[in-house]
Amino acid sequence: MFFARSHGKTPLDGIRDELKKKNSNNFVTSHHLTLSDRRLLEKIRGVTAEHNLNNVTRTKAYLDFYLHHSEIQWAFLGHMVSRNGGWNMTDLKGEFLTRLLSKKEQNSFYKFLERGNWLIFQDVYPQFLLYKESLKQNKPLFYLLSYLNISTFMETIWYHFWKNQDTYILCIALVINEQSYLEKRVVQNPVYQKEVLNKFEFMLQDWLSFNHILFPYDDGELAGQTLHHFESVNERILLGKRLYSVLFKNNDFLKGAVEWAKSHPHTGSRKDYWPHLFNNIKEGLPGFTYPIRLKACQLRKGAKRFYSPKLENAWKNVSQREAEKGDWFDDWRIVDYLVDGDEPIDGEIRNEYCKTLERLEVAALAKKTINFLE
Repeated sequence: MFFARSHGKTPLDGIRDELKKKNSNNFVTSHHLTLSDRRLLEKIRGVTAEHNLNNVTRTKAYLDFYLHHSEIQWAFLGHMVSRNGGWNMTDLKGEFLTRLLSKKEQNSFYKFLERGNWLIFQDVYPQFLLYKESLKQNKPLFYLLSYLNISTFMETIWYHFWKNQDTYILCIALVINEQSYLEKRVVQNPVYQKEVLNKFEFMLQDWLSFNHILFPYDDGELAGQTLHHFESVNERILLGKRLYSVLFKNNDFLKGAVEWAKSHPHTGSRKDYWPHLFNNIKEGLPGFTYPIRLKACQLRKGAKRFYSPKLENAWKNVSQREAEKGDWFDDWRIVDYLVDGDEPIDGEIRNEYCKTLERLEVAALAKKTINFLE
């Protein structure tokens, strides 16, 4: 019995054993880099930088890669989540939040969102390019990951994927990697803690739209999930697993979401998915306070649409400082997240999102009225 079990290890057991070794031995890889290796690394860094200009260029790069390599499911998950990041960025210059937040607060929020969006791309996109080159050369080149400052955790996962083609494990591993990578660099960063997370915790979690991840599909339909504890890396990883289920465990939904993404280029404006409510051009009169316009995600008769600008009109490109060095991986037990719970996830989010928009409109209108009276 014991003999049969010891030789009946699952691929996940193999990953766990490999990570245990790396964890206990302070594993360090060292390879002799050939001239070809060095040129490839330089090319990967250059191509990544070209696409890492802003949220729109990143989001497009994710989708373009997925359309050529659909086995890399995170590329589409990352594309859809990155769309939401862009909408959150332009919200800061849109109809509601310009009335609720000062310019300094808007800028702090934007720097926080942009830094996270930029960091994830410069970590994950080189992995995609290295995988692409591995396919081209018909051999795994993942020993180069450490020279791109990619976690040893992902080196183990990519070698596993190359051998086993387990798309679920790769995608969830990338979720784990990116959220763990962000933890100290953004979420635990003292500046963002002070200027964003501590200051706006109530607003972030209770009545701003930042915690809704929306997946548009078909003609104006929405699915998604809501995150209630952004500061928890555990909750962010579990959210990623739920979003995976919404996207990839229903083939009809996936097909509809991909077709929607292909036919609606990301601009950062919420007009992308709900043009009946949002416009990237201001329709109202400057300084004019409108009555309540929204009811059950529909505009009242004769009401103007809400302003939601394109990203290019809301924010200038930011020159980012170099990413902080260091490998987040220090506990092999993180592999437990790779177990597929296989529970069905209800992606219903429309009603909750509609209520959030209604609360935002009321809050913005009240703030505008108070400012006028003052």
